[in-house]
Amino acid sequence: MEKIAIIGGGIAGMEAARRLLQLGHEPVIVEKSDHLGGHVAGWYKLFPDMMSARELVEQLAAGLDGVTVYYRTRVANMNRLGSGYSVMLSNGVNLQCGAVLISTGFRLFDASRKEEYGYGVYDHVVTNSDLEAWLGGAPDYRIPDNPASVAFVHCVGSRDLKAGNPQCSKVCCMTAIKQAIEMKEKFPQADIWCFYMDLRLFGKKYEDFYIAAQRDHGIHFVRGRVSEVSEDIDGRVVLKAEDTLAGTPVKLSADLLVLMSGMLCNEDTQSLARMVRADVDSDGFMRSRDNIYRINESNRPGIFFAGACTGTKTVPETVGEARAAALDIHNYLSGND
Repeated sequence: MEKIAIIGGGIAGMEAARRLLQLGHEPVIVEKSDHLGGHVAGWYKLFPDMMSARELVEQLAAGLDGVTVYYRTRVANMNRLGSGYSVMLSNGVNLQCGAVLISTGFRLFDASRKEEYGYGVYDHVVTNSDLEAWLGGAPDYRIPDNPASVAFVHCVGSRDLKAGNPQCSKVCCMTAIKQAIEMKEKFPQADIWCFYMDLRLFGKKYEDFYIAAQRDHGIHFVRGRVSEVSEDIDGRVVLKAEDTLAGTPVKLSADLLVLMSGMLCNEDTQSLARMVRADVDSDGFMRSRDNIYRINESNRPGIFFAGACTGTKTVPETVGEARAAALDIHNYLSGND
């Protein structure tokens, strides 16, 4: 039985650990927070089927009986040792592993860096993460009791050269549409607006989801980037933008503004890469051996990837990569690489 260090206990790390356990290995999850599930553990529902995020995390956790999990723990150092790796943890434990899976996920762009949107300045400006937590039952004083108008701004900190992140975050368009539908269902009288650069809806049933948002829920979509946000005397948020399809300026007052913060590489990813001399891509994420055939493999023997440590991913992509990575590790340790 080979021990495998899994760095990161989000859904990628959980699914990989579950599969490796089934294959007869000894996975050990190293998680820096006090819970498993990563960002998904704090989400409400998952598009396009509106599955409960909590239900997914619970399903994955149910398959981890027998898996060692170290919470509130980080990797202090990691070195090649023989054919495997010595992984020293911040809690003093030293793991001797045949392979290492990096599944450190992502971090969200800090919306306060986009000062023109007023996050952290105006009371009723929140992020997608804030709203998702509120939809799941967490209290938030910034969500009005009965909003008459809600606006969503796409691509906050992604596809943005000034913010240093030219990449698309892939999930923001669908997350905005999902949350817009959820707000319309909670507040049927509210006008819901989405301001977007262009909609990128590539997945199965994604286009149907978008059409339903317009047809069944009456959500308004405006192609154009919001240029300025201010607050009026009544505490409402005032947006200025341009409808680039109509070629006309737009001024809108909203009771709530939701900023769709983009996905960035986790800072832990960079330090881990330095420890094992793994390649990092131009976007800051881990670099796979290639982007077609060996996406779960690094340039270093015995170091594997799963999930958003190599780039922005949807939940289905993340779970699929975790399963593939578990099989890749199994084959590697079995000498069938």
